[in-house]
Amino acid sequence: MCLAIPSKIIKIENNMGTIDVDGVKRETSLLLLEDAKVGDYVIVHAGFALHKIDETVAMETLLLLKEAASLVDKVNDDS
Repeated sequence: MCLAIPSKIIKIENNMGTIDVDGVKRETSLLLLEDAKVGDYVIVHAGFALHKIDETVAMETLLLLKEAASLVDKVNDDS
């Protein structure tokens, strides 16, 4: 299963982007995007940014993912 996590582009150099997800930084190819720029939120799969998403949607998605992770932690702590 693949989980698409919104990632913010923080640096671009030679069709490669540095993305940030909650402080975790990774390199990704931007070859599949026509107009990627620093500050854009993207969905990444297999090392390629596939498409841009709206910042509001990205923030909502990240919040939901954090809430889900918190619930999993709580369930594991209660076990």
